[in-house]
Amino acid sequence: MHELSLCEGIRSVLEDTARQHGVARIARVRLEVGRFAGVEKDALFFAFDVVMRGSAAEGAVLEVIDLPGQAMCYDCMKVVEIAHRLDPCPDCGGGKLMPQGGDEMRIKDLEAA
Repeated sequence: MHELSLCEGIRSVLEDTARQHGVARIARVRLEVGRFAGVEKDALFFAFDVVMRGSAAEGAVLEVIDLPGQAMCYDCMKVVEIAHRLDPCPDCGGGKLMPQGGDEMRIKDLEAA
């Protein structure tokens, strides 16, 4: 379950941020997760609760913002939204697509209590 190690990295960033800004408690964390990031959301929520114990984010609400997959279509030269990496272009049906987004995962923002 790599979501555990992802949450450990998130904890490190949250603790550093809390220290830098003098925040004792974090109430909410919003993550942006791309469609192709390979993150299992149920496992992420479980790991987040476990890993945040004893930190400034213990008991914080985790919100996940889903980001779409995107690709550049070399047939119609448009950036299009795709559901799967091997999907054809939804605009022209072309098959020459280069994924360009949807594999990211980042902390969008957090709310201090």
